[in-house]
Amino acid sequence: MAVEVYKNIETYKPEDVQDVTVETDILIIGGGFSGCGAAYEAAYWAKAAGLKVTLVEKAAIERSGAVAQGLSAINTYLGLSGRAQQVGDKPNTIEDYVRYVTLDMMGIAREDLVADYARHVDGTVHLFEKWGLPIWKDENGKYVREGRWQVMIHGESYKPIIAEAAKMALGEENIYERVFITHLLMDKNDPQRVAGAVGFSVREPKFYIFKAKAVILATGGATLLFRPRSTGEGMGRIWYAVFNTGSGYAMAIEAGAHTCQMEHRFIPSRFKDGYGPVGAWFLLFKSVATNAFDEVYIEKKETIEKYKPYADAVPTPTPLRNHQMLEELINGRGPILMRTEWAIKKLQEEGKDLKKLIEEAWEDFLDMTVSQALLWAALNIEPEKVPSEIMTAEPYMMGSHSGCAGLWVCGPEDLMPEEYKKLFPFCYNRMTTIKGLFAVGDCSGANPHKFSSGSFTEGRIAGKAAVRYVVEQNPNPEIDEAKVQELKKKIFQPMVTYEQFKNASTREDINPNYLFPKQALWRLQKIMDEYAAGASMWYRTNEKMLKIALERLQMLKEDMEKLAARNLHELMRCWEMWHRVIVAEAHVQHMLFRQETRWPGYYYRMDYPDIDDENWKVFVVGRKNPETGEWEMQKVPYIQIVDWQL
Repeated sequence: MAVEVYKNIETYKPEDVQDVTVETDILIIGGGFSGCGAAYEAAYWAKAAGLKVTLVEKAAIERSGAVAQGLSAINTYLGLSGRAQQVGDKPNTIEDYVRYVTLDMMGIAREDLVADYARHVDGTVHLFEKWGLPIWKDENGKYVREGRWQVMIHGESYKPIIAEAAKMALGEENIYERVFITHLLMDKNDPQRVAGAVGFSVREPKFYIFKAKAVILATGGATLLFRPRSTGEGMGRIWYAVFNTGSGYAMAIEAGAHTCQMEHRFIPSRFKDGYGPVGAWFLLFKSVATNAFDEVYIEKKETIEKYKPYADAVPTPTPLRNHQMLEELINGRGPILMRTEWAIKKLQEEGKDLKKLIEEAWEDFLDMTVSQALLWAALNIEPEKVPSEIMTAEPYMMGSHSGCAGLWVCGPEDLMPEEYKKLFPFCYNRMTTIKGLFAVGDCSGANPHKFSSGSFTEGRIAGKAAVRYVVEQNPNPEIDEAKVQELKKKIFQPMVTYEQFKNASTREDINPNYLFPKQALWRLQKIMDEYAAGASMWYRTNEKMLKIALERLQMLKEDMEKLAARNLHELMRCWEMWHRVIVAEAHVQHMLFRQETRWPGYYYRMDYPDIDDENWKVFVVGRKNPETGEWEMQKVPYIQIVDWQL
């Protein structure tokens, strides 16, 4: 049998890696939409205050983050100025939006945070258009609506346009790309204050030490914690950005920050296998989905009757729509079909141009999910003639889309209830319970439905607040240099492990002394899929299964001390894996603590199958004690700010 040989081997000992120290006032980790928003706004206020702002990104910001490939719509735009088409009889209000988000989260959201980004998000979208983003307009010059909160865009160049604005605001000398941050640094004299971060270049042997007075976590959510539906040659084909590995969550958790709603996950319903978007079909093309017997299953209200009053919300909350789909599949009425042919026929009967409709149907994918267009072509699907299957995906951890996992953060002074402030030493908007550490986008918990425009807006909010924090508090954190060198040794250990044991077997991927990150990934996905409510279990779990998950995760963490890396890219994969496992542990701990099924369609606690508003209409807030490694869980009451009663 031929032995596989890994060609690209280039390892380094820690002592042979160059130290690069960067001193700044405000450090932004992550160059996605929220990071670019933080950079744009912080740079403006920092200039007046004489402060330096630095951004570090593990890829290149032109094509990093969840919008790397593009988008076909901006999903958060209220249209308060009247620039967009109006949907319904009355103009949108901030209160309407907060009501929509809270109900979609089955009655629990940080309404202060949602209202805060909602009141500023339109200005962000207008900036995008000013910078050159093409937004669809009707004959009256108004933005074309996809739905009540969405506007259509030609978004294949969306991220490069926003990245350019961030780069111009910061100056390229203050941007570090291809540098992967692995750990936060804490103040030597105050372990509850952030002092910077460390990481390494994924292109050359350099170890970066960033010293900062404030840090903004703007990294993405967490993918591939669970086994994806695609296998074999389709492995890695998932819905959310594959390079989002929960690093911001993990670094904050290990530093002792409080998490929030980490039991929540998002299960998108998308075109099967290609994960193409369904929003345009439902909202713009007015399509419907049916079961295999042509029944419009969402009209079967009896399947969600037990989840009132949330079942009465309009629109039906996303998890309940998932639940209705799952009921059809589990009871043998699948597959679920998007009736593209019905929608196009109806629009054609209304006088719409068939050629233009077909072009828009394909553009929806080509703007953001090219693989779905390729799959249509591969399966000989003509959307005007035949339907396409849709399916629920594997779970994703995130705080910017229809998910609310993240960190417990401060809200705006004029909206944040006093009850929420108890865990903070002092409050600056979007600051975590660690002094000087801010969280935005996916990292900011309990305020979902930000999407791209809202994430950029939240970045702007935190960027301004971070400058204010540095000016008012005048922090001067000190870094423990010995600790930094310990971290350097730890970070490069997988390369040392590989070099030490690579000759212990004739096949390098079968070795008793180490495992590679991909092997650790497969173990993690099997654990989470089978015990923590993955797709193969129809998103179902219970207390006993969750406890097994924690036991297996602990064993995996022990084995991951022997991770091996053959080059800098694989070293990055090692630390991405560590971050994923920390996030998985947080997810299971939070699921175990919340004894109800708050989000049917996202996951089910089969031992607590109902929504329990009396005991669990609360935020689950957790903290992993950095000294003991033990999780400390608590409830924080949900406080209603906007009248959203049905």
